[in-house]
Amino acid sequence: MGTVIITALITLLAIYAAFSTLKNKNYLGLIFSLATVGVFGFFTIMTILKSGFPEA
Repeated sequence: MGTVIITALITLLAIYAAFSTLKNKNYLGLIFSLATVGVFGFFTIMTILKSGFPEA
């Protein structure tokens, strides 16, 4: 479950970075932040789907 939390936080920070770089018209940063959202977002979603939520 720790992996999901870490990758979700990285995804949220990358989404914030994407909006920030778009506002500043930094297109190289936008490309890298969108790539980060794609990769870590995919890892987050697939980890949740494969491992599921813990039954606490």
